Amino acid sequence: MTEHKRLEPAAPWVEVVATDADWDAADPDLLTAMLSQLVLVRTFEEYVLELARAGLIHGPAHSSIGQEGGAVGSILPLTGKDTVNGSHRGHHQFLAKVLAHVEPKGIDPRQEFSADVREVLLRSLAEICGLDRGFSHGRGGSMHLQLKEAGAIGTNAIVGGGVPLAAGSAWAHRQSGTDAVSVTYFGDGAVNIGSTLETLNLASAWGLPLCFFIENNRYAVSTNVTEATGEPRLSARGPGFGIPSWKVDGMNPLAVYLAMREALAHMRAGKGPTVIEADVYRYFHQNGPFPGSAFGYRTKEEEQEWRDRDPIKQLSGHLVRRDLLTGPEIEATIDRARKLMAGIGEVLLEPLPGGKPGQRRIRPEEWPDPAFVDVGVRGDLSEFSGARFADRDTFTGALAEQRFIDAVAGVMGRRMETDDTIVVMGEDVHRLNGGTNGATKGLKDAYPDRILGTPISENAFAGLGGGIALDGRYKPVVEFMYADFMWVAADQLFNQIGKARHMFGGEGEVPFVLRSKVAMGTGYGSQHSMDPAGVFATSVGWRIVAPSTPFDYVGLMNSALRCKDPVVVLEHVDLYSSMGEGPVDDLDYCIPVGSAAVRREGSEITVISYLMMTNYVLEAVESLGTVDAEVIDLRWLDRASIDWDTIGESIKKTNNVLIAEQGAVGTSYGGWLADEIQRRYFDWLDQPVQRLTGGEASPSISKVLERAAIAKSEEAAVKLTEITGY
Repeated sequence: MTEHKRLEPAAPWVEVVATDADWDAADPDLLTAMLSQLVLVRTFEEYVLELARAGLIHGPAHSSIGQEGGAVGSILPLTGKDTVNGSHRGHHQFLAKVLAHVEPKGIDPRQEFSADVREVLLRSLAEICGLDRGFSHGRGGSMHLQLKEAGAIGTNAIVGGGVPLAAGSAWAHRQSGTDAVSVTYFGDGAVNIGSTLETLNLASAWGLPLCFFIENNRYAVSTNVTEATGEPRLSARGPGFGIPSWKVDGMNPLAVYLAMREALAHMRAGKGPTVIEADVYRYFHQNGPFPGSAFGYRTKEEEQEWRDRDPIKQLSGHLVRRDLLTGPEIEATIDRARKLMAGIGEVLLEPLPGGKPGQRRIRPEEWPDPAFVDVGVRGDLSEFSGARFADRDTFTGALAEQRFIDAVAGVMGRRMETDDTIVVMGEDVHRLNGGTNGATKGLKDAYPDRILGTPISENAFAGLGGGIALDGRYKPVVEFMYADFMWVAADQLFNQIGKARHMFGGEGEVPFVLRSKVAMGTGYGSQHSMDPAGVFATSVGWRIVAPSTPFDYVGLMNSALRCKDPVVVLEHVDLYSSMGEGPVDDLDYCIPVGSAAVRREGSEITVISYLMMTNYVLEAVESLGTVDAEVIDLRWLDRASIDWDTIGESIKKTNNVLIAEQGAVGTSYGGWLADEIQRRYFDWLDQPVQRLTGGEASPSISKVLERAAIAKSEEAAVKLTEITGY
């Protein structure tokens, strides 16, 4: 007979219930501060819905009315050093954290609200309305609220998108030696998202002080949680990853407070992450001022049952029962909050000229200047003030032939030696004598706590690196084993890291370096061979570096690490074993952002290329012997960093251009570049800009078919002959 042995999870999973004894024992100042926060958040949200109803909110208004108990109860036990982020429905979390920041001793509900409280509410409302007075000058709006000095590191419109970023904040807290924690708020929809599940695993594996706070409001838009998962008790996810978990009634703010205190004790003791699931209820639809019952997916009876357990009602009852506040005093607090919001509205709104009585509009002077639209997409490179620049023709140190991959490992080792904020992470970077290609050779032994081998979870560890970058205390270098894996982490790379500076107002730095290799010609097939330059070039916020020599790699990596924008450093597998001149002992110079290199001077045609294709073009020109081509190695590929001076000077000499690249035509880098060249230099061109790319299909496994899919020296020679007629 087969035996069955019952298995129990190693991590505890409990429900916390606040008793009357807990209410009786609660500090009066805690309860009154809790009331103030609940009332202010509720009143703020009601005013937002009023504006939405009047058409004065451009975009969504995801109300948190009904869910305030979870946010207030969990944030009051935090300190000013703790950080939080949230989801698209994050007004309540943001306000609770920022109000606690400006009033750390709590807000007395019997007193007039302070000027600091008024300023928080004013700027929050302005941001939601898209106004210049907002924290991000109106760019973030309702779904992207951030005030880093308050520990509110950003709410997020992508379901589950902020979870990996919070893990980066938690890592930075621990690495810096503090007992601070990070809390990431998300809903029942995000529980089933890959980024959330990957981060649960990563946080558990690394023991990060991160609280996964699940606001289970039962509905992802209109889909009930019981339809979306076989286990609607969502805190059950925690023990599966070895994470202690708490379930609590989120309509009871004291119960949430008590659960969070227990979770904080666990995390501050260095025992790793926690999960808290708070059962809450949003009184209104996913977006706007109507209840869910108006759309037919909830009943009025269900809505009323939850309203009967309203967090303000529950707390008020205990305050009155304990003679801490009277009913009239509570009503006076609510009245003061409503008058405060009405006064704030007077700052931002005015009567609509020629409109009906009561119609209002945003005061014109509150809107941001349209000229601000692209300011802060990337930084101004002021961080390069004082940098020592050198290029091959100005370098004064010793040079010697060396392998390209040795330059990769050498400069990273040098930077980690001189800058203890650099941390490297990726799959197998801590093993195999320097990862799969030797790029981190010797570094794990020298810097064991800064060379981090990750699980296979690009979305999670890329986002964690993004969170570290946004935190600002450390500089992450994230390695993707193959460039194709960027699609796995596309949300974190493009929606999060690439947009963060601009989305949150244009001033925040994002010092993030992504290393990834282009593996065409290695036989790894369609999913491991792409050149991602064309994709990154169309993605706002990224800078792109493409070194083709050992010397350039050192200077360009130094610049990438100094830059306060996210930078992708592309590395071609064919270059790793190649030999070239590189610095012997001076690994501290930078190659300026936006400087191309002329690899061969000529007068007949300008050939623009990058990475290994530059070498293939030079081979083609040498083999032909009849084409006087000027070959430009771009080195910097993003739109903001193109060296138009070098390109323009060459075009005015040759009047003829070929853009040569290896990759498939569909994701080609040269498409936008050809268009821009023809706009800038139309009068100098004797013919349209010509292009050489790989084929339409991705490289496949067959050696013959792979070779047919990519461009190399033979294809470059054919194209040059076709253009010049030689």
